[in-house]
Amino acid sequence: MNTVLRFLALCFVLTLTACASNGGSREAPKIDPNAQAVTTYRIGVDDQLQITVWHNPDLSVNVPVRPDGMITVPLIGDVVAGGKTPEEVAGEIKDKLQSYVRDPQVAVILTELRSHEYLSRVRVTGAVRSPVSIPYRQGMTVLDAVLAAGGTTEFAAPDRTELYRAGSDGVTKQYAVRLDKVLKQGDLATNYPVQPGDVVTVPMRAF
Repeated sequence: MNTVLRFLALCFVLTLTACASNGGSREAPKIDPNAQAVTTYRIGVDDQLQITVWHNPDLSVNVPVRPDGMITVPLIGDVVAGGKTPEEVAGEIKDKLQSYVRDPQVAVILTELRSHEYLSRVRVTGAVRSPVSIPYRQGMTVLDAVLAAGGTTEFAAPDRTELYRAGSDGVTKQYAVRLDKVLKQGDLATNYPVQPGDVVTVPMRAF
C-alpha cells in the first residue's frame, strides 16, 4: 500500500513539473493586464453625488460635479470634489459644517459615474483608416483596437506601432508593437492587452 501511495505521489509531482515547464516556455507578456487596477475611485467632472447629513434632511442634496471640479452644498457653499475620494469630500464637508451643526455625520455616495466613461477609453491614432476613441472592454487587445479603427492604411509602418500608457507615477511608458507580424503572420507576442487610457499610435512609413 505504501509503495502505491509513493508511486502516485511521484506521478503527481512529475505532472506538476511538466505543466510548469510548458507554461515557462512561453515568453511572459511585457505588460501586466492588471497594472492599472485601483482600489480608490477619484471623483471627476459630471459625476453625480449624493450628500447625506444625518438628521439634517435640509442639508442632504444630490449634486453634479461642475466643470471647475466644485459642488455646492447648502449652508457652506462650494466644496472641491474633483480629484478627491468620496471619503475626502465627506471629511471636508463635515469640517465646514462644524460651525453650524453639532457633530455632523456626513456621507458622500457616487450615484452616477459620468466621468468614468471618458477615462475608460482606448484611443487609436496615426495611419489608420478611422482614428477613434473607443470604450474599453475587458479582454480588449491592441489588435481589437486597431481593427475598430478600420485597420491600417497603405501608408502605415505597422511594425513601428507604439502603445503608450500612463503609469501610476505619472510617467508615460511606451511599448513596441510588431503589428505587421500580428496582422500578417498571426504572431501575437506583442498583441498586448490594453488598459483604460491607453493610446495606440501607428506611424506612417518613410518615403
